[in-house]
Formats: sequence, structure tokens, C-alpha cells
Amino acid sequence: MNNKIVIYQVLPRLFSNTCTDCIPFGTKEQNGVGKFNHFTPKVLGEIKSLGITHIWYTGIIEHATQTDYSAYGIRPNNPYIVKGKAGSPYAISDYYDVAPDLAEDVNNRMQEYESLVNRTHEAGMKVIMDFIPNHVAREYLSDNMPEGVEQLGAHDNKEKQFDAQNNFYYIPRQRFSPRFFIGQNTDNEYNEFPSRATGNDRFDAYPENNDWYETIKLNYGVDYLDEGRHHFDPIPDTWHKMLHIMMYWCSKGIDGFRCDMVHMVPVEFWHWAISQVKRTYPHIIFIAEIYDPSLYRPYIEFGQFDYLYDKVGLYDKLRAVECHDVSAAQISYCWQAIDGINDHMLNFLENHDEQRFASMQYAGDATRVLPSLIVSSTISRSPMMIYFGQELGEKALDAEGFSGRDGRTTIFDYWSVPSVRAWYNNGKCNTTQLTNEQKSLRKLYKQVLTLCNKEKAISQGAFFDLMYVNFDNNHFDPHRHYAYLRYTHNEIVLIAVNFGTQASEIAINIPQLALDMMNIDSASYDATELLSGNKDKKHLHRAIPFVTRVDAKGAVMWKIKIPKKTLISTQKK
Repeated sequence: MNNKIVIYQVLPRLFSNTCTDCIPFGTKEQNGVGKFNHFTPKVLGEIKSLGITHIWYTGIIEHATQTDYSAYGIRPNNPYIVKGKAGSPYAISDYYDVAPDLAEDVNNRMQEYESLVNRTHEAGMKVIMDFIPNHVAREYLSDNMPEGVEQLGAHDNKEKQFDAQNNFYYIPRQRFSPRFFIGQNTDNEYNEFPSRATGNDRFDAYPENNDWYETIKLNYGVDYLDEGRHHFDPIPDTWHKMLHIMMYWCSKGIDGFRCDMVHMVPVEFWHWAISQVKRTYPHIIFIAEIYDPSLYRPYIEFGQFDYLYDKVGLYDKLRAVECHDVSAAQISYCWQAIDGINDHMLNFLENHDEQRFASMQYAGDATRVLPSLIVSSTISRSPMMIYFGQELGEKALDAEGFSGRDGRTTIFDYWSVPSVRAWYNNGKCNTTQLTNEQKSLRKLYKQVLTLCNKEKAISQGAFFDLMYVNFDNNHFDPHRHYAYLRYTHNEIVLIAVNFGTQASEIAINIPQLALDMMNIDSASYDATELLSGNKDKKHLHRAIPFVTRVDAKGAVMWKIKIPKKTLISTQKK
């Protein structure tokens, strides 16, 4: 693929909700909710203009909620095992249906979703959806499954803690008894007998508030209470059911899956399932949420994932550099640790699990984002993802109800996001209600994300880290500055960022090895700085440093187009 993937993650439930006076713990009727149909061609066109290639619509599949849709044939959920009024998008209650909250006409909800997929394609973008394979809602019940499909757990032997053909894990002869109130001694008490294992690998009947108590874990043939022994022959029933679900959604025209907590599901399943999906739908991409670096290569090479979260690598390091004065030189360790699979990593600064960059718990100031944004989006050919509202400097100051004031945008509550609401402006999608800072920030994101595919050196080029030749450089601070090259056969972009709070005039050493790799001689070249448009003569020379000014919390991207007559021929090399 020549284009660099740039993903816009968005929760439809929140995105277009225009309520200006939301109430903590408010209902859908009190606080409102966004809809599939609110993503009009105008809205989608404006999202695409940011440089977006893919939209990850989060919270699409029907999940447990405290809102009663029984009038539409959907079984209501017990509120004591639902997190928040709206419920977690990761507590799936029907793998074959979409969230009724998101439909204008609940009876027509699937058609509204299919129309959204079509509109997104017509706007020139591709569609990613969540696939949550590790766990489901405690009261999972599909009321929309195709003919011939059986309910999860329909034939389970509930007398056995583990059976390879069971869909769930059981705690035989024990009632579900969490260490918090579930309506005991009331008419609405939640009862589960025998208890089933909780989604975060809690294999007893007593989960706590911090557990994923609203979910039950699916059984892929791993006996966790017997040293994790595998029972994959014959193929476990859960494997077949999960493959059918993925194929069902592929038939709806989607282009990829963001797969939740993949390291909690055996890699053997992914190897088996992804290969089958891609035989029928070769264009489908698979993105893995994964947090164990020791599993990166197995889940790419054997599991066949296209991309993995680089959360514990680049995300954590950039946050440490920004917030905890960690040396910028340590960024080099991030790409070195994943050398050979760099292009399979998904980079981001925000998502629904992480605190907003502009929140008080993170940087506290959206205008400080440029160094992290540039590194995250241009260090490799791998995908870049932003989270809706990030481009507007959303601070996540609200305490929404189930979610407190934690620097995150809620996924559990009916709510409206202030910065996004101002930009959405009842579907006008303009800047009239934005502050000057928000306008500048969105313009900056648009510029950077657009450059990701406008410049071939970034979308397709190679990478060369310049840090190792600048540690002893008196005109370069490796603790606050980071510099590297991206290049193709005739175009070079030198990128330098400054995490410091003082503007710097820096002189970057260029080693002979870099010149050899780029196939050029030491010389002075005409250069254009891509962010400002400034032009200058710059040295790419083994004996003369590359000199540039970088603003405080700033970055430069100097592009040099190499004249053909100055390129060293392959034969000469």
C-alpha cells in the first residue's frame, strides 16, 4: 500500500450530540445522543479534509445499556451490571446488531449503519469497526443473529469449569457474588448461576469494582487453571462462532477491524481466522490492541495482524518526554526495539482509553503538541491515528457520571464533547464557534496529517535516525531535541523537533553513512520548510552541520528535492 493510513477514531454516540447542559448520570432523553445519520456528506468531507483515510467508528455493535429498548424486541439489561447509563461499547450484547442508540429509526438501525458505510466510501474514506473477541456482556443474547446461528453458550456444559467446546468458563455450583451491590434483596436483583469467569481473566465468582465485572470471558480452548494448556484439536466451537461474526460484518462492506485486547485471545485463533477472512475479503485490515511487546512479532508474523498498537513503545515514551523530562534521545529505543516490524505499528497520542493530550493529567496545553505530533505521524510509514476532538485541543474537563474528571472523554455516559460540539455546529462543520487557539490547532493538524500522504518521503520513504552522531554536539541538545531523516530516491525531509521551552538554533551533524544511504554527495541544496513555507540553502554535508532554528515546543520539516545530476549512480556506488 502506497498511502499512509491516517485514522480518525470517533464515537458516534458523542460526536454529533449538541446538548449544552448535560447532567451527570443523565439518561439519553436528558443528555441526548449522536446518530449514524448525522455523518452527512458535509461532515464526512470535512473529516476527510484533515488528511484522514480511514474512520474508526467506535461503539457500533450493540452493547449493554441502561436504556430500555424492549419495545423494539431488544431484551433490557440489568442496570447493576452495566457501567454507566449508556454502557460500555466493549460489553457486547449482540454481535449481529448495531447499537439502537445510534439510529433515528430503531427498527431501521442496520440499514442506517449500512448507509453510513456507503457514505463514508463515497467521501473517499474507508471504515474500521471494533471487534471485541475476548468477552461479552454478562447478559449477552443475540436477537438479530442470522438463521442457523446458535446463541453463545447454548450447548455449554455448565457443570465443568473448562471444556474446550464450551463458549464460556464456569465456576460450578457458585452464584455470581461480586463485592458490590447488584440489587440484592430487591425486585431487580441480578442473578447468575453458575457464575461465569469475568472478562479480565477473573476465574472466580467475586469480581470487584475495578474488574470488568460487566463482562464474561469467552473460551477459545485455553485452560487457564491448568497451566494454560491448549485444546485446539478439534477446533473449539468459539473459534467458528467468532469467524462467522467477522465474516458477517465484512459482508456489510467494512474495510477493517480494530480488535480489542488481542493478547487475551490465543494467537493460534488469529492465525486460523484472519487467513480465512482474507481469502474471501483480501482488502480487510486487522489492527490489534496489544500491550505486551514480547508478543508483537508472533501476532504479526504468525497471527497475521497488519498493525499493532505502539502504546507501550512510542506513545509512552513521547508522554514521558513531554511530561516527565525524560530524554528525547530515548525515542530512538522505540524504533530500535521494533526494528523490522516498524511499519506494522499504529501510532497515536490519544484514544478512548488514554487521557487527552490537553488534559491537566497530561500536557495541560494543546499548543505543546507539535513535537509529539510530528514524531508520532512521520517517524515511519506506519498508520497514524487521532481521536475526535484531539485536533481541537479537547481538555476533557467534565465529570460525566460513571466517568469522573479523569482527563478522558467518557465511553460510558450520554454526553456531549464541548470542542467537538462547537466545531460540529449543528452539522455546519465550521469554525465560527471556535476559539482562535482551536482554529489554529485544527489548521495545524490538517497541515501535518495532509503532509503524511502529500510527501512520498513520509508515506513511502526510508528512515535514518540522526541522534547517534549528535550526542556530543554542543549545538544540539539530545535531551530536548530529536532529529531524523525520511527519504526516497530523490526527495529528503529532515525533521527536527524541540521538546524544550526555549527556541533553539541547532546544528545537526549528518554522517557519511546517511549520505551513502540516500545516494547523494555532500553539497548544499535548495530546501523548503514544509510547515512555514520558508526557503533556504541547506547543507547535507558530512563536514558542515545542517543549521536550523526550531521554536520552543516546535518542529521543522525541511524538504530537499535532489537534482538528478547530483544523484550518485548505483553503478558508481
